[in-house]
Parts: sequence; C-alpha cells; structure tokens
Amino acid sequence: MASALRKFPFSVQILLGLVLGVALGFLARANDLAWLTSTLDTVGHLFVQLLKLAVPPLVFTAIVVSVVSLRGVANAARLAVRTLLWFGITALIAVSIGIGLGLLTDPGKGVTLDLAGATAPKKTGSWTDFLAGIVPTNPVGAFVEGNVLQIVFLALVVGAAALLIGEAAEPFVTLNRSVLAIVQKALWWVIRLAPIGTLGLIGNAVASYGWDLLAPLARFTTAVYVGCAIVLFVVYPVLLVAAGRLNPLRFFAGAWPAIELAFVSRSSVGTMPVTQRSVERLGVPREYASFAVPFGATTKMDGCAAVYPALAAIFVAQVFGIHLGVTDYLLIAFVSVVGSAATAGLTGAIVMLTLTLSTLGLPLAGAGLLLAIDPILDMMRTATNVAGQALVPTIVAAREGTLDRAAYDSAGRRDLVDADALRPTRSDEELAPVPA
Repeated sequence: MASALRKFPFSVQILLGLVLGVALGFLARANDLAWLTSTLDTVGHLFVQLLKLAVPPLVFTAIVVSVVSLRGVANAARLAVRTLLWFGITALIAVSIGIGLGLLTDPGKGVTLDLAGATAPKKTGSWTDFLAGIVPTNPVGAFVEGNVLQIVFLALVVGAAALLIGEAAEPFVTLNRSVLAIVQKALWWVIRLAPIGTLGLIGNAVASYGWDLLAPLARFTTAVYVGCAIVLFVVYPVLLVAAGRLNPLRFFAGAWPAIELAFVSRSSVGTMPVTQRSVERLGVPREYASFAVPFGATTKMDGCAAVYPALAAIFVAQVFGIHLGVTDYLLIAFVSVVGSAATAGLTGAIVMLTLTLSTLGLPLAGAGLLLAIDPILDMMRTATNVAGQALVPTIVAAREGTLDRAAYDSAGRRDLVDADALRPTRSDEELAPVPA
C-alpha cells in the first residue's frame, strides 16, 4: 500500500488527507463521536509536535550556517539590506490591505459575544516584553523553553562571530552544517507524514468548531482569508512582474509545495526545508537562499504579523466600542513592519496580536475572543507567510541579476516531496541547502 501511495504526487496526497479529514470531522460532529474527535486531535497534535521538536536545532544551525555562508556571496551586505528592505515593503503593503479590509467590512460591528467570559491569553506581548525577551538569561534556557526569538538572537551573534573569526571557526561551522543536515533529513521524514497530519488537523478543526462557532465570527474569518488571498494572489504576482519581470505562474508552480505544506502544518519553520528547496529550484543561488529563507522563516510574516493583527485590532476595537483614529492605524502599520519577529515562525500569532493590542491600548482580553478559531485562521496566514518568504529572495535575486532564469521557467515540473526527493541521489545533494 505504501508503494502504491508513493505513486501519487505529494500534493495529491495532501488533498486526499484534507478531504478525508473534513469528512471524518463532519462525521464525528454529526454523530457526537468523542472517540473519533479525540483520535483526530491526537494525530494532528503529534504531527505538530514532531515539527516543533526540530525547531530549536533547525533554527540555530540554519541561521549560523546561513550567516557564515555570506562569506562566499558577492555584495553580501547589500543583499542582506535589500532582503530586509523587501521584507519591510511587502509587510507594509500587507498591513495596508488588512487595515483597508477592516475599514471596509467592519468585522466587529454587530457581533454579539460573551465579553464577560473573555480573558487575556496566557501568552501575551508588549514592547517591553518583546525587547526584553530577545536576549536570553542563559543560552540553554532558550533551547529548553523553545523560545525561537531568543534562539534567532543567539544564532545571529554566534554566526557573525564565526564569520569574523574565519578559518579558526571552521570546525564549529562544519559541526553546525552536519547537525543541520541531520535535522533536515529527519524533518523530511516528518514532512512525508503531512497527509496524515492534515487529516488529523483538519478533521479535529471541523469536529471541534463547526459552523456554530464560526457563525458569529464569519465576517472576520472571511476578511482574514480574503486579505491573505489578495496578498498571495494579487500583490505578490504584481510585484513579481513589476519588480522582477517574472512570470507569476512559474513562481507558484515552484513554490506551491511549500505553500501547501504551510497551510496544513501552520508552521513556517517546519516548512523551511521545503521552502528552501523550492526557492533554489526557482533559480535563486544556494548561498543566498541559505541566508534569506531561514531568516525569513523566523521574521517574515505577512499573514500572521500584517493582515491578521490589523483586522483583529479593528475587530476588538469595534466589539469593545473603542474608536480608532489615524494615529492608531499608523501604529498598527509600524508594529507590523517592525515587530513581526515576535511571531517567530511557530503556529499561532497570539504574541503578535497582543503586542498590537497593547501598543494601541486595547483590551488584551479581546484576543481571547479569537482563540477558538485561531487554528482555522492560522492555516491561511501561514500559507501567506511562506509564500512571502519564497517571494522576497526570488525578487532580490532577479533584480541583482543572479537568478537562473532557465531554472525559474522550468520550476514546478517535479514534485519536491516525492519518494525520489528523499533518497540521497546526486541531484538532491547538489540541491541540498548544506552538504549531506
């Protein structure tokens, strides 16, 4: 049966898992089958836990190696600056769309919810918490607690030091490359389980939430999906054509495996190996891709840090009857562009949302109103995040004249997550982010 399943493209396997998960979710909800709901929840939870298990070593080693790899990149400083600049440009466009949709749809107007039962989430963020939380009290604690933002900080410092030290740091860099290769290989095994994880995650969402819970928040949910879709299928194609003179269809053909996996896994970091392989097969030089993709997976969040908090802040303000002025909307844009690292590439965007609410002086309890449907929203947000993480290095490489146009034009003609992709063939070793 396993060999028969491998004959199906990975995207088809994901789609089958999605359809079966929805069917089982409706079955469990309609017949009140608690055991089936529990089973779906367990399957989805285990898949997400396996992804999270790889996050600390993956983030640290990927960023250390990516920073050191800048040594072999011409005009590395300019590339880094332009990457950050495009991160900011796309984030500003995304948050503007979120604010515009919020003003157009009034997602919180007329919504009747039990405000007495709304409590602030346990995990909150403020600018002081965000800034203080960047630097860990000890390096071991950052890994034990899985604090991705602190791990990113440590990795950037260590990578920069290794880059400056040069040859004396090569044994350490080689060790990080080896660990990264091992973690990525193990993560590919987990990614192969994505169709099963999809079944559990989608099935549990349908069985647990259903339309009864979505109905009061239907306008807000629709606005989030529409906003992310505009960014994904309108803004990004326009930028590809205008800034890079690239065919958007070829981009989506090459990046779709990563976007698809992001939708079901809800983890930018967990999707990072697929994103990096997609970007390299789009023709972005490996040395630059190995810097831009890991860095983007932990800081570039157009869905979670731009569209969503803008709409959510407007929703919370309207539910609580608080007027927002021009200054407030400017603050939303500022937080989205500067504070997106707070999301740290993991499932959910609660820290970023509470950071936005605290900056505007809105009740943090408002975030509690949206917690129930967060998994449903997070799927589209993360897909948008990952698409942006693939878009920026592609545009920068095109503008720098380093993009392999022939590879770009032929992208998407092979399944990135098929059985052959998991075997150590020569072509895969050439395309791997680090030496295997």
